[in-house]
Amino acid sequence: MRTAATWDPRQYLRHSGHRARPFHDLLARIPDPAPRPGGPRVVDLGCGPGNVTALLAARWPTAHVTGLDSSPEMLAEAAAHAGPTPGGGRLDFARADLTDWTPAEPLDLIVSSATLQWVPGHAGAFPAWTAALTPGGTLAFTVPGNFRAPSHTLLRELCGSARWRDRLGGLHGTGHVLEPADYLGRLTALGLTVDAWETTYSHLLTGPDPVLDWTKGTALRPVLTALSGDPGATEEFLGSYAELLREAYAAGPHGTVFPFRRVFVVARRPA
Repeated sequence: MRTAATWDPRQYLRHSGHRARPFHDLLARIPDPAPRPGGPRVVDLGCGPGNVTALLAARWPTAHVTGLDSSPEMLAEAAAHAGPTPGGGRLDFARADLTDWTPAEPLDLIVSSATLQWVPGHAGAFPAWTAALTPGGTLAFTVPGNFRAPSHTLLRELCGSARWRDRLGGLHGTGHVLEPADYLGRLTALGLTVDAWETTYSHLLTGPDPVLDWTKGTALRPVLTALSGDPGATEEFLGSYAELLREAYAAGPHGTVFPFRRVFVVARRPA
């Protein structure tokens, strides 16, 4: 059994502006929950370092917002955002494994950003998640849709090469993401009204080997975890991967353009 990937919040936050943009776009399409005593109840699945979870508390200042994550490192970083909010709500965080998480109470909003791709069979949890939504409640999420991009195909090929397959073969898969139409079909069948779409962002990254630096915060985490304790192997792998990325994403006069496809879903239970 492979060890779960360890996370580095500071590395992840190095590109926080680009990473947060899809969450802002998702948030703009989420309808306001129906009023209820005590304010809305909101859960963020895969809250990471808590920077985007705090946006939920800013959007609904009377809400009780809970961020869930499996990473102790991410939760330690997120703790800085916890506490009462100016509107009378509160923001807190807890550890949870999303592979078997189910809501323990009625929720007005379940939201997730760039997390469900790590959860095998997450669509199978939709019936339980949406059954917990209050009337008019919403399930909203965004996931990467770039697993066929060079950043990921080159990583899979390198992990499966003769040099690395014994240590890393099969470590980096194609993710667990469906197409927008598939999410729409599954959630519509559960009686929800669904808005599903995709967007490809063209991120302009700067600095040396910027795509490598980006993947160190996300896609490379399982590899870096598997090679931890072996700095020589880590340096060799990163050197090979960086060379492949430089060929695939050539630097231009203003930086390196990194196209990134995202899938979005906003599904609302009837009021």
